[in-house]
Amino acid sequence: MQYRLLGRSGLAVSELCLGTMTFGNTTSEADSIAMIHSFMEQGGNFLDTANVYVQGRSEEVVGKAIKDRRSEVVLASKARFMTGDHPNSGGVSRKHIMDAIDASLRRLNTDYIDLYQVHVWDHATPIEETLRALDDLVTSGKARYIGCSNFFAWQLMKSLAVSDRDRYVRFISIQPQYSLVSREMDREMLSLCQEENVGIIPWAPLGGGFLTGRYNRDVPTSGRLTAKQGESSWTLRASDNNFNVLEVVKQTAMELDRTPAQVALKWLLQREGITSPIFGASTLEQFDENMGAIGWQMPKEAWNRLDEVSALPSEYPNRFIAKFARPF
Repeated sequence: MQYRLLGRSGLAVSELCLGTMTFGNTTSEADSIAMIHSFMEQGGNFLDTANVYVQGRSEEVVGKAIKDRRSEVVLASKARFMTGDHPNSGGVSRKHIMDAIDASLRRLNTDYIDLYQVHVWDHATPIEETLRALDDLVTSGKARYIGCSNFFAWQLMKSLAVSDRDRYVRFISIQPQYSLVSREMDREMLSLCQEENVGIIPWAPLGGGFLTGRYNRDVPTSGRLTAKQGESSWTLRASDNNFNVLEVVKQTAMELDRTPAQVALKWLLQREGITSPIFGASTLEQFDENMGAIGWQMPKEAWNRLDEVSALPSEYPNRFIAKFARPF
């Protein structure tokens, strides 16, 4: 396992992050704890959860798994979505942030969270209020660093500017959807993060399972891609372009004697600007397969082939800048 600094910080995280969204639900508590322990034994130190995963059950399971090895773990959690039926049980107002982190700390059985993240932008709350509250969490020691997730590029840049202006702590990372079949980050967010030294920890690096090679063009009857809506819906994933990408992934996997999932994760691991992809696993077998993405190097020509087939179409202003905006 290799380690990378997370954004503009001295925090070292493993090149893979273990996502725990299914822990305590489709992944049993026993298997969840076994995965976390195996991940740590193989050098992994970065765990991601959220207060809404399995209605808080994920945090409880993670807390049980790390209770005797807390200092070894970089623990990330999030807040933003509704956790109750009263009007202040969601969002990132000062009230909800303070309430939410205390509830997460109780479930996790710890007195601090290493990386506390805003799960998605809140249009109802001024970003100044949110960042001041997060700054106070860091000052108090309840959080060590802060990050965000599912932001537009302008929302991240505005947040960084407010932090710099008001001398609040900065977001050191962003958690976006990013994979060979979801490269919207390439338009603006990736270059912004590289310019501002913000770590990128992508979720759904396997496209909700699409890139595992377990699906063909027939509508699936089981698995995450049976969802009727959302990012893992079959309607969203089953495009001709995505199947073209999948064919190249499977061909590359065959050439390299790897699985499609390992190839898709390795493309991200070797992508400039990516810090630590977040992978999930419902079973111990899936966990072992995904861990097979580390410890080897994809040949440059194979990486380039994947990059080319999955690239976004030429778009303005990128094509204009590439053609005319030469330095001299």
